[in-house]
Parts: sequence; structure tokens; C-alpha cells
Amino acid sequence: MGPTNIALVELYQADQKLREAQSSLDAVSKNVRIQERKVSELSERHTLSQATLKEQQAQVAQFDLDVKTRDAKIERLRTQQQNAKNNREYQAFLVEINTEKLDKAKVEDQLLNVMASVEKLQAETRELKALLEVERKKPQAMRGEIDDRVKQLQAEVDSLRLIREAAAAAVPHKALEAFERLAERFEGEAMSALAKPDRRREEYACTACNMDLVTDVYNKLHTRDQLVFCPSCKRILYIPDDLPVELAVNKVKEKKEPRIKTSDLKAATNRQTAAEDVVKSITLEEDDSAPDQQTSG
Repeated sequence: MGPTNIALVELYQADQKLREAQSSLDAVSKNVRIQERKVSELSERHTLSQATLKEQQAQVAQFDLDVKTRDAKIERLRTQQQNAKNNREYQAFLVEINTEKLDKAKVEDQLLNVMASVEKLQAETRELKALLEVERKKPQAMRGEIDDRVKQLQAEVDSLRLIREAAAAAVPHKALEAFERLAERFEGEAMSALAKPDRRREEYACTACNMDLVTDVYNKLHTRDQLVFCPSCKRILYIPDDLPVELAVNKVKEKKEPRIKTSDLKAATNRQTAAEDVVKSITLEEDDSAPDQQTSG
């Protein structure tokens, strides 16, 4: 791969390590955050309970004042009734007194209901306050228990963040923009390694989405310094360490020399032997005839 793709892979690996460390840090402090959220919710409930209690206590005071006002009015009407000049005036005061009594009874019923609600709210508010005091102590104790681990993980996160920043600085601007955009979209999984499912075939796939890729994708990544994206998931493709050229690209097999069968070899040997015998026999015949020719001379 070219320098841009190599730098992207280094950034991707640094980003993955940073995300893993941050995830570990978040997991360790998760219980503390849960407890803090619980305390916050309890505090809100306690505050709301106190506000509701004050409102209802104000209603009790208002209803109580209303009852006392009606009592005073009824007493005043009775005094006026006793000084009535005639029966008609007496009956008018009596009707007004009875009306005030009915209205007073309604207010008293409302007062009793609100007082019961106030009593219930007071009990709930006391319970919430006691529970809140207990729960507020837990986050501090939990932080003390995990403090060393949090410090260790935080130091690791800070160190890995510096490594990631250095790796990002080595990536060209446009390539870095593409990487950051995909990392945000896929929660850090901005790149995807090539895979060769069948070693006997020159076929490749995206390991992120298992999409089949064109056959020359390996050559593009291996010989050119350009970004190649998966056509399906749009991640940036790269060549993993476990897929070198000798495994990724199939070589043309050399033609083998034809094998000579044993039977053919034996036949050829027999033919050669027979030919040699014939030559020998001819030579012997010529040798035998040579003395006779000399005698006749």
C-alpha cells in the first residue's frame, strides 16, 4: 500500500486502541455515574415533594381561614337574627345562616382531604430525605474504591490520545476528513480489511459487510496510493498483514514435462537391445568371412 493508506491504517489502529481504553474507563466509572444519577433523581423528587407539600400546607391555611371567616359570619348573623324586628326578617337571617353552614361544611371537607394529603406528603418527604442522605454517601465511597484503577485507565487514555493525534497528523487532509466522517458514522469502524474467502480463487470480500469486491481491488491497494471504498458499506478498504501478495495473488502455474511411462521405457530399452544384437550379429558374420577371403588370395 502507498503512504496514505499505511498512515490511515496506523491511525485506524491507534483510534481503535483509544476507543477500547475509553470504553474500559467508562465501564469502570459506570456504576459511579449510575449512583450519581440515582442521587440526582432522588434530589429532584425530594425537591418536588417539598414544593408540593408547601402548596398543600398553604391550601390548609387558606381553608382553615375560610372556615374561621364563615364561623364569624354565622355568629354575626345569629346576633342580627336575635334582633330581628319581625318574623320575615328572622326567617331571612335563618336562611342565610343555613347557607353559610352548608358552604362551611364543604370547605371543611376540602380541608380534611388536604390535611390527609399533607400528612402523607410529610411522611414521603421525610423518607426521601433520609434515603437521599444515605445515597449521597455512596458515590464518594465508590470513587475511593476505584480511584487507582480510574487513574491508571485515564493515564492510558491520555497516552493513546497523543498517539492517535500523531497518527492523524501523518494523514493527508482529505483522507483524514473521510476517515473522521466514517469513524463518526460507524462508531470508530471507519476501515475494513480485505478478505480472500477461497485461497484457490482470486476473489476478495469486505470483512465489515461481506460484500464481494472486484478482482483487481488488491492490485489497486497494493500498487497505488489512493483511497478505495467498499461499494456497499462505504468503508475505507485496506490490506491486512495476514494477506501478503504471495497469498492474495494467484501465480501462473508452470507447465510440467510429460511423464514417461515405465512400459514405454521398457519397450524402448528392448528395442535398443534388439538393435544392438542385430548390429553385433552382423559384425560377427563379417569377422567370420574375413579369413576365407585371405586364403583364396
